Order: sequence, then C-alpha cells, then structure tokens
Amino acid sequence: MTTAGQVLDALGARHAEAPLPAPAPRPRAPAPQTAASVSPALRAAVPSGVWPAGLLASAAWLGLGLLTLLWPNKSAGFSDWAFTEEFGIATLAVAALLFALGLLGTRAGRLSHALRPAGQWLVALAVVFAVWEAATAKLGVLPSPFFAPPQSLIDVVHEDWQRLGLSTAYSLRLLANGFVLGALAGFLTGVSIGWSRIAGYWVHPLLRFLGPVPASALLPLAFFFAPSSYVAAVFLVGLATFFPVAVLTWSGVASVHKSYYDVARTLGASERFLVLRVAIPAALPQVFVGLFMGLGASFSVLITAEMMGVKAGLGWYLQWAQGWAAYANMYAALFVMAALCSGLITLLFKVRDRVLSWQKGTVKW
Repeated sequence: MTTAGQVLDALGARHAEAPLPAPAPRPRAPAPQTAASVSPALRAAVPSGVWPAGLLASAAWLGLGLLTLLWPNKSAGFSDWAFTEEFGIATLAVAALLFALGLLGTRAGRLSHALRPAGQWLVALAVVFAVWEAATAKLGVLPSPFFAPPQSLIDVVHEDWQRLGLSTAYSLRLLANGFVLGALAGFLTGVSIGWSRIAGYWVHPLLRFLGPVPASALLPLAFFFAPSSYVAAVFLVGLATFFPVAVLTWSGVASVHKSYYDVARTLGASERFLVLRVAIPAALPQVFVGLFMGLGASFSVLITAEMMGVKAGLGWYLQWAQGWAAYANMYAALFVMAALCSGLITLLFKVRDRVLSWQKGTVKW
C-alpha cells in the first residue's frame, strides 16, 4: 500500500524534473538618440556645434547698431545726444562677439556655455534697446528731457561716475548693516518662539500685532528718537528685514517633525543639541525664504529712508537728480539699483546652495 509520504515524495520528484517556464521577455527601453541615429535632414539643417540663438541675437544687435549709426537723431533744443556713435560701435562689437560665439557654439568654451541659456533674452534686450532708441533719440515720441536714449546712460557714467559710485557704496553699507542686524534679530526671535512656549506666549502676539506695520510708516518716529539719520535708516532697514525672517524661522522650527526629537532624545541628546543640531538645520529652507523676502523689503525701505533724511546713497542721488531735472542721471541710478538688488539676490542664492548642499534634491525653489 502506498503511503501518503510516498505520494508526496513522488510529486516532489516529478516537480523537480519538470522544466521551469521561461521568463517573459521584458520590454526593451528605447535606445538613446546618438549622433548616428539623428536624421540626415536635421543634421543638415543645424550644423554641429552651431548656436542658432546666438546667431539670431547677433543679427538683432547688428540691427540696433545700424539703426543707431545710420538714422540721424532728432534735434531736441540742443546740438545732439552725446556718445551716440560710441553706443552704436559698442552694439556692433556685441554683434560681432555673438556671431563668433554662434558659429563656434560649444567649442567657444566657458563664455558660450554661460551665455547659451540667455540666448532669447539677448535677442529681446536688443529689441528693447532698438525701440527705446527710436522712440527717444530718433523720433522724439518720448519728449526730452523727461526721457533719454540709451547712450545718455554712458554720458552719465562718464561725467558723474564718482558721485554715482560713492552713492552706491553708501547704500551698500547702510543695507549691509540694517540687513545683517535685522536678519540676526529675526532669526533669534523666530527660534525662541518656535522652541519655547513661554517666548511664544509673550512674543508671538506682539509679532502679529506690530509686524505687519510697514517700516516706512515709522519713519517720523525713527528720525525723532534716533541720535542720527544714519542710525534711524539702519533701524528701519533692520525692522523691514526682521518681520519676514522671524515669522518664517518660527514656522520652520515649529513644523519640525516630533519623531526627529524623539530619536535624538533616545540617543541621549540635550536640549541645546536639539535646538542647534535638529531644529535649526531642519528649518533652514524656510529661514532662507525669510531672508529673500527681507532683502526685498529692506531694499525698498533703504531707498525711502535715503530720500527722506540720509545725505548720501542712491535714494539721495535720485532726489538730487530729480531736483535738477537730470533725468538721465535718475535713469542711471535706477539701473544701478536694479543691478545691485539682482546681484545681491544671486549672491544669496549661492549662499543658500552652499549652506543647504546636504539637502540637495529636496529644496525645490
């Protein structure tokens, strides 16, 4: 008689002898597109290494140069706009440079690599300058002296570069002092509110009540109580930076997941370690958001404070140029302000990328 064990042994042997089913074939990923797989028509349309946007930008700047040099300026009560010929020659030089970079493409090195993402912007910039030049110097649609052509900015830099440069240096000093002090005070306040219940109980209501008040609204009080106009301006710039940094730092510390603290406490972490090594690093992305917001707010307050009471700086330069009807100087100061603010924001982005390099891939802004 066959036992149950013998039957199971026989079934196992038969299963072992049976061949295993072949695995189903996996779908193959499409092969990467190489130079050999690109259609010959496409390769013939765009030569290898050529930068088409650079060539288009070169044509746009060439048109701007020809417009500036060949189209006579319209008389506006004086002889002519200075530096018109120099501006036209400079645009032709830019066109020649872009043409060379467009032909060389990737073989041009770092300069081509840096300018390639801005190819369409280079075209748009030439178009904007052409419209500006035609509407002011050539047609006079925008009347002088309220509107000046692009070459007038060269005249301002040539004639008044010392006063403009000194005003920029004064504004940078005032902005640095106010921004650093305000950011430091806001960071410490935000950490204390987010970590301590006592600080949150007493400081949070004051922050919500006084924080939304614009710093420029306190301008008369600041100039009355401060020992000097410079100290008052530093206080206002710092106050404009303080509120966004404090609020977003507080939000970042308060939103740290409790499991991080539990794990650190299990490993024997102290309260100081929890604040310095857990709460603050986790809140740094939101801290940098507050710094960006504070930089924009502080820059606007900086110009207002300089126009009201400070005797130097870009805000003072704007008021001085307006008082003398030197509108070209005013436009030059506006361009310097835009370049200064953009450069500071770019620098802050670099600092953020370096500080938060350990969070690369998680920070999306």
